[in-house]
Amino acid sequence: MPFGLGGSRPGASLGPDAIRFANLVGELGRLAEVTDAGNVATRPIGLPSVDGRGIRNFDAAFENILRVRERLASTIARGVVPVVLGGDHSLSIGTLSAAVGHVAGIGALWIDAHADLNTPDTSPSMNLHGMSLAAVMRLPCESGDDTMRSQWARILSEAVPEQALKPNRVVWIGLRDLDEAERLRLVEGDVRRAVTMYEVDHFGLEAMMEHAAGFLERAGVTRLWVSLDVDVLDPLIAPGTGTGVRGGFNYREMHLLAEFLYELVGRDTSPFDLAGVDVVEVNPPLDRQNETARLATEWLCSLFGKRILPRWA
Repeated sequence: MPFGLGGSRPGASLGPDAIRFANLVGELGRLAEVTDAGNVATRPIGLPSVDGRGIRNFDAAFENILRVRERLASTIARGVVPVVLGGDHSLSIGTLSAAVGHVAGIGALWIDAHADLNTPDTSPSMNLHGMSLAAVMRLPCESGDDTMRSQWARILSEAVPEQALKPNRVVWIGLRDLDEAERLRLVEGDVRRAVTMYEVDHFGLEAMMEHAAGFLERAGVTRLWVSLDVDVLDPLIAPGTGTGVRGGFNYREMHLLAEFLYELVGRDTSPFDLAGVDVVEVNPPLDRQNETARLATEWLCSLFGKRILPRWA
């Protein structure tokens, strides 16, 4: 999904080709049957729009969300596992909406430095990539601004299924940069859904992955959508993203996380089936020798079962 205007730093539209250039299809092809289905055709865009009101670049973003949702719905109907390459995280409004609308027992693991729980009335930036989960959860916009309300109403009525993604079917991991409204929403709900880097450091990654799996199982999740924003990585090793935050996962932690995920979704005895995965916010103009795209490729291979040796019994 080569669209990058859901954020404020252009360049994420080049992410899919950068990941392809890192030989994703060839590497994944060693682990599973893989087809590159090409790009979702995006609405032609030029420079970012500056309309001064409402969600940034709303018209282009909204149309492209509808397009990726339609493509994902047909892909899911064929019984294959979609791997969606971004692009910015606003595309997950379309991908996750398709999964919620067509997959029973769906839940989400949101691997991200940010919660993406803003609505237009709470967002400091008005960037749609920070509103993805809020949209699929159908959180209300209580702004007095007519433009904000009408834009949000269009998303909820045309892009998101009437059956919202239930809050107890989402677990975040890697959080470390929250806006005030997002923090309040997490605290007022069940804060155990939100695994920050403090919990990872304090309790350990394995314990936190077991916690996440147990939480989702108790919520009735049987099919898991995995959403990876590469800004969950420390920008020292993944500079190619527009929203980097210091203090993220290092290289080994990221691969360990993916290997834990394979235990949860990739085996006959796993508690979940993998509904799909998206990898977003790779921004090649900000990268160094395509390093972030290569990390994304290697991470996906670990998620699909690549190991040094078989796991010890």
